Amino acid sequence: MRVLTVAAHPDDETLGAGGTMARLTREGHEVWVCILTDGVTARHTHVEQQQECAMRANEVIGVAHVSFCGFADEHLDAMPLIDVLTPIEKCVAEFEPHLVLTHFGQDVNQDHRVAFAATMVATRPIAASSVRRVMCYETASSTEWAPPFPGNVFSPNVFVDISSTLSIKLEAMRQYSKTFTGEVPPFPHPRSYQALDAIARRHGSAAGLAAAEPFMLVRAVEREGEPGYAA
Repeated sequence: MRVLTVAAHPDDETLGAGGTMARLTREGHEVWVCILTDGVTARHTHVEQQQECAMRANEVIGVAHVSFCGFADEHLDAMPLIDVLTPIEKCVAEFEPHLVLTHFGQDVNQDHRVAFAATMVATRPIAASSVRRVMCYETASSTEWAPPFPGNVFSPNVFVDISSTLSIKLEAMRQYSKTFTGEVPPFPHPRSYQALDAIARRHGSAAGLAAAEPFMLVRAVEREGEPGYAA
């Protein structure tokens, strides 16, 4: 199975699906990551340092390829959607993934919302598409901060067991602590190591697992004669 994770910023891919990607790569599946923005220019100019940390984090996870699109941080909502989805379409065309993971469409962060919208267009279910499943992940400090109105609440219906790869996810996040400002604040921030561990164990307990990453299944296409592609 080939898996593409689309992330608005460096660290989103690890926060949302780091344990799942680590499990999949360990099981022999190929994983690519597409990161849309530099993740930093709204705060500072140390873009290279951010990318280096992203490369180290994804190396820890076992990701085969990381694509940096280089869009300005916190400006995706100011861009035409076609410009945002074009590099995602390029990854889909080149990699031909079976499973695509991306942000929840109602996250409080506007870049996350645009990433979701662009991914939905780039993975539209045309006959020639390789994509069989699209799922949304939860991003700590964004998904749970959306206002609690109908349609805004993340309601997972897929739980991926990361009992054996939670430690890999946390190690990958440690690479992001080495960015210019550090992307791992102290507890009780949702991106702290203690909170990330607790979040994984809370979602695990909801599914009878020691630790889990939650997803919302957006689309599943099961073609005759093909195996299923659930994570």
